[in-house]
Amino acid sequence: MNSQYKYGLPLWVLALLSAFALQGCVTTQGGQGAILRAKDKVAPALVHIRPVKEVYTSGKRQEMLVTGSGFIISPDGYVVTNEHVAGDSTLVYCVLSSKEEVEAKVIGVDPFTDIALLKLDVGHALPYVHMGSSARLESGQTVLALGSPHGLARSVSQGIVSVTDRYLDSGGSMRAPYNNFIQTDAAINPGNSGGPLVDIHGRVIGVNSRVLRGAENVGFAIPVDIVKDVVADLKADGLVSRAWFGIDLQEMLAYSEETTNEGVVIADIDPLSPAAEAKASPGDIIIAVNGQSVHARFEEDLPALRYLMAKLPIGEPATITVTRSGESVDLTVVPELKSALKGDEFEFKEWGFTARELTPEIVRRAQLARRQGIYVSGVQVGGVAHKARLSQGDIVLRVDDTEIADLASFQKIYQERIDSEQKLTLLFVKKGALTRYVIVKQEENGEGDEE
Repeated sequence: MNSQYKYGLPLWVLALLSAFALQGCVTTQGGQGAILRAKDKVAPALVHIRPVKEVYTSGKRQEMLVTGSGFIISPDGYVVTNEHVAGDSTLVYCVLSSKEEVEAKVIGVDPFTDIALLKLDVGHALPYVHMGSSARLESGQTVLALGSPHGLARSVSQGIVSVTDRYLDSGGSMRAPYNNFIQTDAAINPGNSGGPLVDIHGRVIGVNSRVLRGAENVGFAIPVDIVKDVVADLKADGLVSRAWFGIDLQEMLAYSEETTNEGVVIADIDPLSPAAEAKASPGDIIIAVNGQSVHARFEEDLPALRYLMAKLPIGEPATITVTRSGESVDLTVVPELKSALKGDEFEFKEWGFTARELTPEIVRRAQLARRQGIYVSGVQVGGVAHKARLSQGDIVLRVDDTEIADLASFQKIYQERIDSEQKLTLLFVKKGALTRYVIVKQEENGEGDEE
């Protein structure tokens, strides 16, 4: 055979194939090295979180130990995690990468973005992550999800960014109205919540937050640009203050299929809101806010617009320009402070039930004339309240002849009844469109056991 051939192929072809194979090998090794370097930059700042949470169920207050993830963002010990991990916690234990266990203080939480900020006090500088940016993410980028899936600390999974701006309404619960999510196929499981989503350079570009139940490796992370804004507010004030107009927005595509339409549709208005007072109406189309044009053709456009309105000064008049019946109308709306997603909750042990403060959502659904009363969140079977036929979902409006302003006022009256051992208490309650009276008979010590 000719010396210029080997295995039946020209030598130059074999040389070219070898070069391609060697290049592929080097590329693979280089990619693996980059992944390891990215992991090594973040892993020392990874935190395994074990909060002790208050849980109210079946009319009782209980404490439950859960697990989650977080990461240190500064050498002085600030830690970012999810609100659904650290919220409602009485204690939060953090296990560092050094295996040291430290108790953390909850600086603040923001349920509307599902972010919580903790603080470790260890007396020395800690390793911390570098925060990247989520503004320039692209589908297909390699990412790593770090955390404690199912309590398995210091775990790493690899994947790509599937979608950069996934809109999640959560079935109408609106727990995250101000941001779209980064969708990834990097494995995210229960326990990963609060851990970092990291790019190939070892920079945090998101916070692991959710999974799609029933799907395989469809997870979601909160974009880091939103996280940075929330963390700054929590550091400064321990809370995030947002303007509330009482408007539910809907994308234009649901209103009209025209491609040239602009603005955003007002789908619903809280009857006790600033927008209702300003005579805004469902069906109005907002085209400008304080002179700035707005547009939300698709669902993915809604979070940015909600965020724009939420950042307006609270208590200061804002001009909302709408189109109504083909005419442009300027409405002056004075936004209020947006209330918490869920009100404080309390167990009334002697009567055997739990109740929480009314939120604007509860007020709207119950069609109350104003925000007053308490919401019964749970009733113990066989307890005093249960025997009086108080039930979950009832709204207590009055005790005897005294109107209930809020949870604190009910707690005061309740304690007076307990201390004075008053035998009978008359509650006026509402559920749906019906109102009724409930007579609570306080049992003497041992009476319930005898029965």
